[in-house]
Amino acid sequence: MFAKLLILFTVIPLVELALLIKVGNIIGVWKTIFIVIATGVLGAALARSQGMQTMSSIRKELSEGRTPTESLLNGLLILVGGVVLLTPGLLTDLLGFSLLIPLTRNWFKKALRSRLKKYVEKNSGSATIIIR
Repeated sequence: MFAKLLILFTVIPLVELALLIKVGNIIGVWKTIFIVIATGVLGAALARSQGMQTMSSIRKELSEGRTPTESLLNGLLILVGGVVLLTPGLLTDLLGFSLLIPLTRNWFKKALRSRLKKYVEKNSGSATIIIR
């Protein structure tokens, strides 16, 4: 766990910083700053839009008496994508956008579902109750 946190809080920011410096040297500082700001604004708008759609879906499923498992997973991934987009950097922006776009979010959702299923099986012996 410590190694993962070390990578998350030191290695990734250093790689992001190096990439921003490299891009800044190639296209210029102001264009690089504009790209970082533009991806933040675009990401916030996309996160809001996707979040609203997901909330609507959750409300609809609950009103129909169904458990909104898929919508809750979507909501979690949209939230993570929005938070990641707040971090300045190009790689984190790519990750954030990929979590906000439904087509690529589905890949992450399958991976998350698989990990959750393994976790539940490991800790309770049966995952069929919680995860489909």
